[in-house]
Amino acid sequence: MAYFDNAATTFPKPTCVYESMDSFYRMCSGSAGRGEHQKAQEIGWLVQDTRTQICKILHCPGKQVIFTPTATIGLNMIIQGILQSQAVNIYITPFEHNAVTRVLHHYEKTCGIKVKTLAVDDHLQYNLERIRYQFDNLKPDCLIMSHVSNTIGLITPVKEICTLGKEYGATTIIDMAQSAGLVDLDCGLETIDFAVFAGHKTLYGPTGISGFIMKQGYDLPSILFGGTGFDSANQDMPSSLPEKFEMGTLNTVGIAGLNAALKWISEVGISTLIAKEKEHRERVLNILTEFPFLHIIGNCNSAPYVGIVSCVLDGISSESAGRVFDECGIAVRTGLHCAPLAHKHLGTFPSGTIRFSTSFFTSEDDFSELEKTLVYISDNL
Repeated sequence: MAYFDNAATTFPKPTCVYESMDSFYRMCSGSAGRGEHQKAQEIGWLVQDTRTQICKILHCPGKQVIFTPTATIGLNMIIQGILQSQAVNIYITPFEHNAVTRVLHHYEKTCGIKVKTLAVDDHLQYNLERIRYQFDNLKPDCLIMSHVSNTIGLITPVKEICTLGKEYGATTIIDMAQSAGLVDLDCGLETIDFAVFAGHKTLYGPTGISGFIMKQGYDLPSILFGGTGFDSANQDMPSSLPEKFEMGTLNTVGIAGLNAALKWISEVGISTLIAKEKEHRERVLNILTEFPFLHIIGNCNSAPYVGIVSCVLDGISSESAGRVFDECGIAVRTGLHCAPLAHKHLGTFPSGTIRFSTSFFTSEDDFSELEKTLVYISDNL
């Protein structure tokens, strides 16, 4: 199968990821922070080294790494914790995932928070002057921004917007699920309070291991509770990090795979990865534009992107088209991609789009199969 669903989960992974996880399950046992025996200590060292590798990739050696099972859980922990601290005015991009918007929607209904959308013009440019005007009219308590849209691959200028937001005292949260390890960002900046990563996407690790980085000294309340492996008689969660937010047993085999993936990224280089993905995006665009029944959504020459392209087909719903692609051996994502606000902004709600997403490993055979399938669809419309 030609795989164009990398925005959901990258595939294949680097060979070292498979080898590391296989070796871990065969050779390691125990749980980090739970036991003084050699095996448990070795796992603890692996976990700590993986934190170090995350900080290296994200340029934030002075910040704390917290592991979570998914990026969604990480976003919930941060957003709900901040909302407990009386944040009321929340700004988001038009391209946020339901991992953000459903949390905010719940608190809009139950607690009366105000959610506003950052100004984006018709050419998908973020207008900093218009955003400043928005902030002057309603001071931001919190900024939540997808670094990369999972619908069209648009890159948000988060560094500039965070700098502006800090002038107003806003807490800043970056959703890097589609960008960590691919779009270089200095998360060590004081203007970035939190950044969330998904291990199984652009970090090329396995599913089930994600997390976030947070500024040291930030007093984020706990919203989840449980065992931490020490001070078990105390019924309050510890104040120490990362224990305060890492209750339960960590997915250590997932961390082993992520560790290998991070070292692979460091070896290959983020600049190489993003260059390859942009090249692959151009290849997809060139193929799709050969077929007049396809209409590309949200593509502006002046805007920066990663390897994600969305389109619609004349006379065929995205769901129906997805089944045709599947029958032809092409893996794509169809529908709303868990980002309904993005589709409302782009004019593709409620039917959504067909999304093609590439990776470093997208091959010539993949592109060839895609072109053959589109010829077949063209001949049978």
